[in-house]
Amino acid sequence: MKKYKAYLIDLDGTVYFGKRRIPTAEAFIKKLHEKEIPYLFMTNNATKTPEEVALNLQNNYHLPAEPKNVYTSSLALIDYLNIHHPGQTVHVVGEPSFKKLIENAGYQIDQTENAQVVVQALNREVTYHELATAANAIRQGAPFIVTNTDRRIPTENGMMPSSGALTAFIQYTTEVDPIIMGKPHRPILEGCLHRLGLTIDEVLMVGDNYETDIRVGIDNGMDTLLVLTGVTHPEDVANLPIPPTYVVEDLSQWEL
Repeated sequence: MKKYKAYLIDLDGTVYFGKRRIPTAEAFIKKLHEKEIPYLFMTNNATKTPEEVALNLQNNYHLPAEPKNVYTSSLALIDYLNIHHPGQTVHVVGEPSFKKLIENAGYQIDQTENAQVVVQALNREVTYHELATAANAIRQGAPFIVTNTDRRIPTENGMMPSSGALTAFIQYTTEVDPIIMGKPHRPILEGCLHRLGLTIDEVLMVGDNYETDIRVGIDNGMDTLLVLTGVTHPEDVANLPIPPTYVVEDLSQWEL
């Protein structure tokens, strides 16, 4: 079995499922920390800042996590704005933590249809008027950039609609395809590799969702480890179009 210099680890469904703990994942991450093997929590979740994600992992799962160990689709989006749209006004469809990150990155938020760029993440309190305003800005020429297009998000109450449902609303009415930052697309992967200072062949992608976690690896030539604790179920494995590099029931079966 190949040895890897670092690990990219999904959160929802891999480290926890809603508020349900996954002890085998917690033990795996603690082993990485003990062996001083670098790891990044790579998540499409754009409803929390890296500081909030790390604090949640520390307090509720007793995991060794700092903001430097977290790379989100929000950070990938901000990196993209810095390269392609520096100094432009931004219309934000997203929750307060996402808006805070945009503001802290130096961007002026404009919640009218006159904004120069529209960015969209999950917002569980969004209104029809807010989506319509974002759509009007896009029709007027604003680029449409989204953190991720996840169809659903695991919660303690089962699967709930995620960011992709809002993307579909805006995309359908504007007939404009979004620029996507999160898994399975490349921008979030590039950001993680840049932070680690490693190449694709040196890192293993670990996740529970074939459509996002595993496909970001497969589509970009990275080895993948599918863990069957979340979205993708054991009965799905035989029918996957391109198999992951490795499949385990849980992370107790993986040896470092």
